[in-house]
Order: sequence, then C-alpha cells, then structure tokens
Amino acid sequence: MAARDPVIVGIGLSDYPKAPHLSTLEHHAQALQRALADSGVQKGDIDGFLCAGVSGTSDDAVMAAEYLGIRHRYIDSTMTGGAAFEFHVQHAAAALRDGLCEMVLVSYGSDFLSRMGRTLGTASFGSSRRVSGGAMWEAPYGLPLVGSYAMVAQRHIFEFGTTSEQLAEIAVGVREYAGLNPLAMYRDPLSVDDVLSSRMIADPLHKLDCCVVSDGGGAVLMTTEERARDLPQPGVRVLGAAGGQTHWNISQMGDFTRSAAQQCAPEAFGRAGVTPADIDTIQFYDSFTITVLVMLEDCGFCAKGEGGPFVAEGHLKRGGRLPMNTDGGGLSASHSGMRGIFLLIEAVRQLRGQGGEAQVPNCELALCAGSGGYLSCIGTVILGRG
Repeated sequence: MAARDPVIVGIGLSDYPKAPHLSTLEHHAQALQRALADSGVQKGDIDGFLCAGVSGTSDDAVMAAEYLGIRHRYIDSTMTGGAAFEFHVQHAAAALRDGLCEMVLVSYGSDFLSRMGRTLGTASFGSSRRVSGGAMWEAPYGLPLVGSYAMVAQRHIFEFGTTSEQLAEIAVGVREYAGLNPLAMYRDPLSVDDVLSSRMIADPLHKLDCCVVSDGGGAVLMTTEERARDLPQPGVRVLGAAGGQTHWNISQMGDFTRSAAQQCAPEAFGRAGVTPADIDTIQFYDSFTITVLVMLEDCGFCAKGEGGPFVAEGHLKRGGRLPMNTDGGGLSASHSGMRGIFLLIEAVRQLRGQGGEAQVPNCELALCAGSGGYLSCIGTVILGRG
C-alpha cells in the first residue's frame, strides 16, 4: 500500500430502528461520537466532511458541519439518494490521495420514522409541490415510489420469467441475518409463503418485498494508510469505487431491467484489481427485493436474467457463497430513508471480523452497492481487509 491510500478507520451507528429521542442532526452527532470512540481519533483531527440528506437543500453539509463543530478544509454534499455515501467514499478517497485533507468524516442521520411515520414507498411524489422535468409526466398520476419499482419487477418477470417466489427468497435470506441482530426491526423467521401471503402493495411487490421504515444514522471515518498505522482498529482498505446514473425519474429509465451498476461495478472491480468471483460478502441496497435482483445481475455476479435462479439456489443466504446484508438489511433491520452508509459500516464490521454470529468466514473482500432514486444512481465500493 502507498502512504496516502485511503483506509476506513472508524465506524459508528446511531440508535435505530426507533429513536424518537433523536433529531436528524442528533443522529449525526451520536454516530460521530461512536465512530470517534471506535477509532481513537479526536474530533479536531477531522478536516474533511461529506454528508447528504439533512434537510433536502443545498446547505446540508455546511449546516451539519456547524452543528457538529467540524472545521473542514474539504467538504462535499453530493446528493444521489440512497447511493450518496458510496459516492462520498469515492470522493473522499480521491481527496485523501490528493492531499486535500487528512481525516474525513462521512455521516448520515434521519428521524424518518419518528417524524414522518410509515410513508416510505407509498406516498405520491410531486403532489404538493411544483414539478418539472421528467417528474411532470408522473406526478399528476400519483405514481408512488413502490409503483415505480413494481414496474421494474413486472418487466423483469416478463422478459426473463422471474417469479415472485424467487424475489421472496431475497427477503427470507435477509430476515435470517436480522434474527441475529438484536437491534433489527423485524427478527421473526420468515418463509417464502409468508412473503407471498403478505398484503400486495404494488403488483407484484408484496409488503414483505418492501423495506422497513425506521430512524437511524451512521458515521465513517477515513484517513490515509500512513495515518491509520497509529490507530487501534485494523484499517479497512478502499480498493476501488465508482458511480453512475442512467436516469432520475422512472419515466426516463431506458431499460427497466438494467441499472448504472452495469457501468460502475466493472470500473470499481478494475480499480480494485479483483473480480466478482473474489468477493466474500455483498452489502446491497435492498429497498425492495427487485432492487437486489437487478443489481446482482448488473454487478456481474450472474448473467442478465439469471438472478432469479441464482437467488433461489441460496447463494445470498447465511452459509451461501455470497452472503448478503449480514445486519438484516433494509428489508428487515433498518431503512431510515437513505441506507447507503449502513452498507459500508456492515462491510467494515465483516472485514474486521466483528460480525458476531453473523460473521462471514474468512471475509477478505466486500462489495457495497448503493442505489438512489428509482435504481437511478448506483454507487459501488470494494473494500478489503487491511
């Protein structure tokens, strides 16, 4: 490793899945406190800051920096929805290599459940505000977020013969890991029949094909390999990262079965010098079961159209060759609006060997793939054990 290669040295989660005692900014603060304790870093050492989703405005990062008391030389508030934090890691890695900063904080916090209730996915977008661009063709019809993903699922079923049973296997596998996480929102065992008998939300997606709605936040501290040598935790290397966008509004998605992961995952693999066959665990954005299926194919773990049979063979489950979302994922553990930072934190835990009962044996390489919008912006990060 070169002296300025980027390394993750600290992680922290705020209280989840239900935390009515915390505001959005308090989630940021609590996660940061826990990441500092984890890393041995002093807050005054932080001179780079990246965040998104604080207020939904362009001043997210500066507002949060003031609240947290961060005196930064480098700041970034790139907003790509749930994938924002994978983009942030890519940007932070470049900033560290270029000497723009020495210690970077990536943070997120949300009181989504306590503030808004259970509306994620079923509320109509654009109905209460003026819209433009692609959204102007969708908002008048009241298309909810889950309806957009349902169209993706319908197209995948039509083109490739994917079944609802295969989609359900994704939720079943994630729930098994949630059962090992005492903080997960839902921990009871789940069967394919349970998923298929749950209420239909937007055909073909049932209630248990959809993520939970929660509170929660996280913090990730990154620095250079040289600086990491003096810190107590084993550094986790950022080997490769890339991002891409194919559309933003669902009406502009050129192919409902293909996402920008087809572009950015190969770039990340190339930069890391590894292949999909080398990966030991995947931490995927699982807003809906179909999100996982599309990204699984687009990241190169199986051919396009073969995701359904791949999942049905049990590869993503505990004991499978590609364990996924070992914290219980968005489908069972937590989803506070933008889940990308949780993927990074769980990958770091696995690579450190701190996964407890959910630990993936001999875990050396992890792929995190975040998704923002309607499978619109995809960010991929490959991490390796230090």
